[in-house]
This record gives sequence, structure tokens and C-alpha cells, in this order.
Amino acid sequence: MINLPKHLRAHPVVVVCAGYYLLMALLVPGFFGVNNSWNLIYNYIPLLILATGQTFVILTAGIDLSVTSIIAVTSVLGGYMMSADFGFFDNEPAAVLAGISAMLMVGAFMGMINGISVAKLRMPAFMVTLTTMMFFSGLAIWLTRSQSIYNLPDLLVDAPYRNILGLPIPVYMGLLVFLLAFYLLNKTIIGEWIYATGTNIKTSWISGVNIPLTIVVVYVISGVCASMSSVIYTARLETGSPVMGQNILLDVIGAVIIGGTSLFGGKGKLQWTAA
Repeated sequence: MINLPKHLRAHPVVVVCAGYYLLMALLVPGFFGVNNSWNLIYNYIPLLILATGQTFVILTAGIDLSVTSIIAVTSVLGGYMMSADFGFFDNEPAAVLAGISAMLMVGAFMGMINGISVAKLRMPAFMVTLTTMMFFSGLAIWLTRSQSIYNLPDLLVDAPYRNILGLPIPVYMGLLVFLLAFYLLNKTIIGEWIYATGTNIKTSWISGVNIPLTIVVVYVISGVCASMSSVIYTARLETGSPVMGQNILLDVIGAVIIGGTSLFGGKGKLQWTAA
């Protein structure tokens, strides 16, 4: 019988997934090949960013069902601002900078709407984010009349395939998001507030934790992470799409829960979400 370390025994699903990956590497020709490995990484990075933001929310005993709709809306917005068909900017660097900045700000604003609704209006997170999911999805479709946006700048669409010191740019984006999130969650007072809020909200309030601020912050983080994933997806698919990311919601939530973060809040680690 294999004697696994204690921290691995506490997360058997992660061990099973790793075992399945190794088994496929042995049985499927080309599974461990360079091209397939890069494809896995390209698909993993935006999911990692999304799951990182979702981890913050679930740690407070909340949930954010609107992340895929935020991806769609920000993809459409970025597409409109960067596409040569609309000609808002004369040069590619300005278009890309303005488009990505707008995507991140709108993602944060949408997250703030969710956070204020949960924290200030005392509405259930499930109902709030389900409603905003439907509203944002409809908004993305209405803005584009169900049509995708093309002719995005080469500077954007080439970025996922450009290497810096041997690694593609999206890998650095994923590492940056993860490291910043890890520091925020484990080395700052807001990280302690997040765990405390999810563990016992009444005790945390009595102890001086700013519950409304904490809840708003985690939803803003989730919105920003969704918009960052939208940047990667939009660049890779070379289009702004109103249905971008609509099929990955269960993957995002599943990655967080399988990684050991409790749906009841207060328990979980980012490194296990990444694993």
C-alpha cells in the first residue's frame, strides 16, 4: 500500500487526477508530446485565472455564477474598441492598451455590482450572480446582434504565441495573477478577513472584520480575473464573441471544489485550486 503524505491524503481527488494524467501519458500516443503539452497549458492558464478569482468568492461562502458572462461582455467591449472595422484608434498599441484597460475596468465594475448586491442589499450570492449572469449574457448578445467582432490587431492576436525567455505571455499572466492572489490571501489583513468571513460571519463582525468591504473585494477580484481570462480567450480566438466562455462555468467551480475549497466557506487554499 502506498503511504502518501498527509496533505495528499487530504485531497484524494487531486491524486486521482494526477494518476489519470500519468496513465494517459503512458497509453495515448503523443499525449506527452510538445504540441499537446502546449495545448494543455493554453487551456489551463485562463481556467487557472478564473478559478483563482472564484476561490476568493467561495472562501467567503459565496459563489460567482456570472464569470462566464463577464468574459462575454468584456470580449465584446474589447473587440469593439480594438477592431479595425470601427477605427476608434489609429495605431495598434493604443487600441490594444485602451481595449485591455476597458476590459479590466468593466470586469471590476461588474464584480462590484455583484459584491454590493450581496454585501449591502443582503441578497443571496447564488440569486445575485445567476441574475447578473443572465443579464450580462443578454447584454453581450444585444450589443452584437449575435455577431462576432473580427479584424483585431495583430499585436493582440499574436501575443499568446510570443515567447519571453522560452515561455508564452499567457503563462506569465497566469503566474502573476496566482502569485498576487497568494500573497493577498496569505500575507495581508484582507486575506485574514476573507477566511474569517467564510468561517463565521457573525463572530467576524463582532471581532471588527469589515464584512461588506471584504465581500465587495472578493467579487471585484473575481470580475477582474474573468476579464483577464477574456483577454486571453479573445486574443487566442482572434474575435470578440458574445458567447465567449459560456461552457466553462462548471469547470471553474469544479476546479475550486475539487481542489478542496469548501462551499461553506472558510476552508481552502489557492495552491490546491491550481493543482
